[in-house]
Amino acid sequence: MEQPAIPAATLIVVRDMADAPPDLLIVERAAGMAFAGGALVFPGGRIDDSDAALANGSPEGAAKIAAIRETLEETGIAVGLGPVPTPAAAYTLQDELIAGTLFSDLIAKHGLSLDLDALTPFARWKPAFQHARRFDTFFFVASAPAGDWTPRPQAGECQDALWLSAAEVLARIGRGEASAIFPTMRNLERLAAQHGFAAIQADARAHPIEIITPWIEQRDGVPHIIIPENLGYPVTSEPLSAATRG
Repeated sequence: MEQPAIPAATLIVVRDMADAPPDLLIVERAAGMAFAGGALVFPGGRIDDSDAALANGSPEGAAKIAAIRETLEETGIAVGLGPVPTPAAAYTLQDELIAGTLFSDLIAKHGLSLDLDALTPFARWKPAFQHARRFDTFFFVASAPAGDWTPRPQAGECQDALWLSAAEVLARIGRGEASAIFPTMRNLERLAAQHGFAAIQADARAHPIEIITPWIEQRDGVPHIIIPENLGYPVTSEPLSAATRG
């Protein structure tokens, strides 16, 4: 019997640059992780029961809270919190989360509030093959907080956390210097076509949020992995053999 997909959420944090494409907050997963070990991904993780409780039962709210919480825990970057903490204060919040403090308790303790409107739905992916664990993942986009923020990777979960443009991530993967799973590749290609957070947010709002479950079909005798063509992605098909890069 097929196991149900695990609810999850991911946050694409966008940092506009004055004379260059925007940077994205990227984490490199620890090599020993069961899912996508060693791959470059956007910060994120499972939606916990505590996220749903904090969201008063709203599925999208729970996903946004999970994305905010996981981004803070994995990188020390505070998005969707008010008032915006300083980078040093965010590291303290990160340490407390890693130590096991509930996110709701952390928010109350430090006099913070959630700004869920800071996150815009971007996509929803539910792949059904390749990996032993299946995830039903909400993707959101948000603007990076103002100021000089240096990501601090969560030990044991992430080997690195850094700011990179979508084009640079794709270039590293293309050169064999990094790896990425299929949804990350498609999202990076879509993001690389935009030139700032406002354009990325507009693109997100211009396309429907539908569950993307890639399928396989033969094209010229070669199995290809396919996604729908109406959801904003510039690449919707590639050979199955190339679906995981690096």
